[in-house]
Amino acid sequence: MFLIILFNYILFNSESLNFIKKSYLLLYSYIFVVMNLLIIGSGAREHAFAWKIFNSNHEVNLFITNFNPGAIEIAKSLSIDVNNFSEIKRSIIKHNIKMVLVGPEIPLINGIYDYIKNDIEISDVNVIGPSKRGAQLEGSKEFAKLFMTRNDIPTAAYKSFNKSSIDDAILFLKNNTPPYVLKADGPAAGKGVIIVDNVKDAIRNLKEMLIDSKFGSSSNKVVIEEFLNGIEMSCFVLFDGINYKILPYAKDYKRIGEGDKGLNTGGMGSVSPVNFLDINLKDKIKNQIVIPTINGLIKENIDYVGFIFIGLINVDGFPKVIEYNVRMGDPETQVVFPRIENDFMEILNACCNQSLDKIDLKFKSEYYTNVVLASGGYPEKYDKGFEISGLENVKDSIIFHAGTALISNKIVTNGGRVLSIVSSDKDMNKALKKSYANIENINFDGKIFRKDIGFDL
Repeated sequence: MFLIILFNYILFNSESLNFIKKSYLLLYSYIFVVMNLLIIGSGAREHAFAWKIFNSNHEVNLFITNFNPGAIEIAKSLSIDVNNFSEIKRSIIKHNIKMVLVGPEIPLINGIYDYIKNDIEISDVNVIGPSKRGAQLEGSKEFAKLFMTRNDIPTAAYKSFNKSSIDDAILFLKNNTPPYVLKADGPAAGKGVIIVDNVKDAIRNLKEMLIDSKFGSSSNKVVIEEFLNGIEMSCFVLFDGINYKILPYAKDYKRIGEGDKGLNTGGMGSVSPVNFLDINLKDKIKNQIVIPTINGLIKENIDYVGFIFIGLINVDGFPKVIEYNVRMGDPETQVVFPRIENDFMEILNACCNQSLDKIDLKFKSEYYTNVVLASGGYPEKYDKGFEISGLENVKDSIIFHAGTALISNKIVTNGGRVLSIVSSDKDMNKALKKSYANIENINFDGKIFRKDIGFDL
């Protein structure tokens, strides 16, 4: 076994053996019917992808763009700019990649699906992710709102404004009642939504977005919408272009402060299942939101193979759509995937073959909870490079790496969100207790986390 590992190490790490390495990969893949799969992205969501695929019964050679210390033993890391599509193409050819699983939204919004499918050299590669047009459901809040309007999907009332219509926007705010919801039209890493309680702050934020480009080009247009009062949840759908499957629901916690106070983040924790989701509410979501979304994509001839993340709010028993994302969520993936009992590669293959209707999805009934450890100062300015200790002492939890790096054989912080601590139990509070107990074993300078994940459940 040691010689096999050493042989593989030499092949994959010696630049002088590129020809032998490629020949070896091709021969091995041919003889043993091994799927070479590339995961685009390198955060906790992508670590969860790799973990789920690694536990498949199918033979898979896993590759992941850029280094994730948590996935070091299960995936070969490639140093790639995820928005450099020609670089991605070279890696697809070099490593004989047959499937690309896209994690983050920006490559999708920029058209990675279209790039691969329109290039004759790699057009046979399966891509789990929508076309550039389909990705506009996340890439533009206005596009998503218009899509919902056309397909009679319940959502908040809204109006869009740009820099030239800022006076109209200010008048619109003055003529409405608080709270005020302002959304950057484009992607903003989960931080482009501002909710304020007075018109003065609303106007100030509006000017910062439209005039000062608070969120860059993403806030060239701002959507001002009706505030909906209720409890939020996340619905995940996998769509093969014809058939769909609803994955486990989850509840995430976006704000940095306990009690859902403070600035928006990418997500500070999550729980699945959602205990207030009864059969009646599930039926409403399926019939009033999921099916019209799927039918809308088909009717409008939007190429879409992949995940649809529907951000929902339950308003007195009536679900409404807050937003669409065109990929799996982070931190929700970390609690959704462990609940799926099916072999994940069989699900992905069915998605590529438009045979999702043949899959009988089964979910674990246990609660899975995710508490995110973040860097002090996040989501604003923070330092990184602090050594992380105590990971070897973690028991009864899964650790997914988000913003970490390996320097001089030491794992250090390398981002705002650093680690996801995921635990399970038949009782949600017991699952959370396991995550919080393990958090006490993990230390780095400036470590922060929310102590109230699941507080509203």
